[in-house]
Amino acid sequence: MTFVEAHVDVDGFRIRSLIAGDGDSLVFIHGGGGLHLTDAHDQLAKRYRVIALEVPGFGTSPENAQSGSYPDLAATLVSAAQKLGAERFKLWGTSFGGAVALWMAIGAPDAVEALVLEAPGAILPDGGIRHSSTPAEMRSRLYAHPERQPIAPPPDPEILTKQRALMDRLTRPSRQATEAQLASLNVPTLVIFGTKDSVISPELGRVYREKMPNCNYVLVFDAGHEVAADRPEAFVSLVSDFLDRREAFIVSQTSSLLHP
Repeated sequence: MTFVEAHVDVDGFRIRSLIAGDGDSLVFIHGGGGLHLTDAHDQLAKRYRVIALEVPGFGTSPENAQSGSYPDLAATLVSAAQKLGAERFKLWGTSFGGAVALWMAIGAPDAVEALVLEAPGAILPDGGIRHSSTPAEMRSRLYAHPERQPIAPPPDPEILTKQRALMDRLTRPSRQATEAQLASLNVPTLVIFGTKDSVISPELGRVYREKMPNCNYVLVFDAGHEVAADRPEAFVSLVSDFLDRREAFIVSQTSSLLHP
């Protein structure tokens, strides 16, 4: 599937996106490593109009010194999606992007039809997330099978520093405040963790399930932090079924383990 680059001006930012497919809009918010696409994006673009947004301050975009908090950033990205023709959309966020996507749904629940949170970073383990010291260590922590992933060019140190500075600077609502918002968010939600996630404990997925009134929580067997990259076929099958069927979702609203 060929993704086409597009840009939209919102809140003083020029926001880059990659778009492919037809049908209902599925907006994607990337993780802390920046915007990159996997086979899961290609497969989902055969069913939906996938809009992958690049968070302002990531990639080659200028430093983002404007967004002050996760809710601020989330509001900007809702506006960007709508300017790209997705007035109401399905939403998928991974890791850091999962936290942003959650606050997009909290801030604009009428705009979000359904929410997929892949190893979301909205609620963190005690002590936060440990940064990886080398690219090799990062790969070993992100994937259950790093040997199966394509080798990307070495990241630009200046871009990494800029992105890390933004994530460190954004004001994060307290866990108590986040959980209070979860209880009032009735958007149909699917929370996905890999059983081998070594970045965020999969057990934290239970918090979303317990606090949110309309939430499914699924563990994907033999997947690490980036579930969609480790197990693309399983991820796409799971997400598509949830997005298409909602109440008739094949997995019941109890903690479940998806085997191969």
